Amino acid sequence: MSWANGWIWIIAALILAALELVLPGWFFLGLAGAVLLMGLALVLGLWGGGLPWALVVTAILTGVIWLVLRRVFGKNRGEVRRWTRDINDN
Repeated sequence: MSWANGWIWIIAALILAALELVLPGWFFLGLAGAVLLMGLALVLGLWGGGLPWALVVTAILTGVIWLVLRRVFGKNRGEVRRWTRDINDN
C-alpha cells in the first residue's frame, strides 16, 4: 500500500466526510476536501512531489477550505453575538 495511490486518498476523504456527520465542526469537511483534491491530483498524475510536500499542501488546503466554508456558511446560529456599539449611543 503506497501513499502515491490516489484511490487510498479518495477513500480516506470519504471516511473523513462521514466523520464530519458524527462530529460536525467544518474541520473534517475541510480536511476531506483537501484529501480529495490531493487524491484526484495523484490519480490524474498532476502531483509529482513526495509525501512530505503532499502533507504540507494538504494541510494548507485544509485551512483554506475551512476558511471558505466558514465564510460561506457563517457562524453557528447558537453562538453568542457580542455587541460593541449600542444603537442608542450618540
